[in-house]
Amino acid sequence: MVLAHAFGARYDLPVPLVYFVTAGAAVVFLSFLLVLRREVAAAAGPDEGDGSYVAGNQPVMAVVALVGLAFLVAAGVIGSQEIPENIVPTALWLVIWIAVPISCGVLGDWTPWLNPFAIVARAADRDGLRNALTGAPDTVAWRGAWWPAVVIFFVVASGELIYNGWATRPIVTGVGLAVYALISAVAGLVFGSEAWLRRGEMFSVLYSTWGRLGWWRFRRPGHRGFLGGLDQPFEASAGRITFVFLLLMSVTFDGLLATPAWKRFELQLPPSFSVGSARYVAVAEVAFLLLVGLAWTVFGAFARAVRAVGRIDRSVSATIVALIPSLLPIAFGYLVAHNFDYLLVNGQLLIPLAGNPFGRHGWQWLPAPFNDSYQVHKQPVPSAAIWYFQVALIVLVHIAAVIVAHRHLARATRSRQDAQRSEWPWIAAMVAYTMTSLWLLAQPIVKEPAKAAARPPAPSPVASTLPVDAGRAPPDTG
Repeated sequence: MVLAHAFGARYDLPVPLVYFVTAGAAVVFLSFLLVLRREVAAAAGPDEGDGSYVAGNQPVMAVVALVGLAFLVAAGVIGSQEIPENIVPTALWLVIWIAVPISCGVLGDWTPWLNPFAIVARAADRDGLRNALTGAPDTVAWRGAWWPAVVIFFVVASGELIYNGWATRPIVTGVGLAVYALISAVAGLVFGSEAWLRRGEMFSVLYSTWGRLGWWRFRRPGHRGFLGGLDQPFEASAGRITFVFLLLMSVTFDGLLATPAWKRFELQLPPSFSVGSARYVAVAEVAFLLLVGLAWTVFGAFARAVRAVGRIDRSVSATIVALIPSLLPIAFGYLVAHNFDYLLVNGQLLIPLAGNPFGRHGWQWLPAPFNDSYQVHKQPVPSAAIWYFQVALIVLVHIAAVIVAHRHLARATRSRQDAQRSEWPWIAAMVAYTMTSLWLLAQPIVKEPAKAAARPPAPSPVASTLPVDAGRAPPDTG
């Protein structure tokens, strides 16, 4: 069986969902009124340039990272091709893709010394090697801006959300890791590791972006404490803005795939557009791109309003960049809330997989419980607790976003009055996004109270199982 990004028994809300949605929006709006009149005295730190931190190789850490990468590639290529039996899909789609970014958002970006793709790029960045291969030691000037990271992130996110039935196959994952390591090595050789890792290598950009929220700075600019890296300006370029919007919209799209509206849309498609077909993939990819375009349109419109009301002497893109720090906590909160139960349930798969990571018969390395005798607890936390945690987290990160926006707009405007006026359009965007986020989070976990209390609920034949969500396909053990 393939466990998906889903929950156990659905939770019957004690009050209509609209009450939770409007109450969350009201709390965010009240927080805006409280911070509106606060003075902002601190100035932003010096602009040290946007981009990932390029660390030097630490021999022990580099060996550990490269051995780990080689192990995953080998497991994907020669290990069992049954998804539930091979550790590679879980390692990539649960640990590397979700757990590590969340850890960076809490701790800071601790990954530069253990990112194998950064290590191979730094190892390939040698004048002697370039001279031997091209006859000149000089690197090629980097002109890709942030777009390579944007494109790679979109491809990988699509693999998680859209064509996951193919992307989660162990050999596809293993070969994909090897190919990307080769791409990173070539990019480090041609462009130099600093240029590639700061703006092109997707994992470096991903982890460093989330790391701006974490407590420790790990040699990056900013002050210690949560959100301490947001004082460092983002680069005012279309690629950088698009990358942040992709962080926001990838989780939103994942939530959209779980809604009844999307399920009805799938049922209305012609038979040739069945889920998993090439035509369905194309339709879903277009929907994903449209969602990113919608983010550009909506937040761009609100940024124009902020710019006009606050009389800000900046371009629209520069205004969006000034407001992006307030979007990052929201994106992170939604990432955590949306994946909380997914990590709790599917994270347990690492226990039996650790005993036989290749999934080959007779290759068992560890005794029980590191084998198929381990039983995954499909509902380790009650659905009600998950729902209230999600609501509290989403409201909290939106409050943090209001505070961050207040701080940045106070620096961008010419007077305190202009700053206060400029915040009104943005709080409208925050309130609307709070309501949308809560509604999307509710779709796979809660149901409205029954309208006719006298009618007993029909028994559910799947109440004790974990329902499958087509939006994601991580592995299971059995």
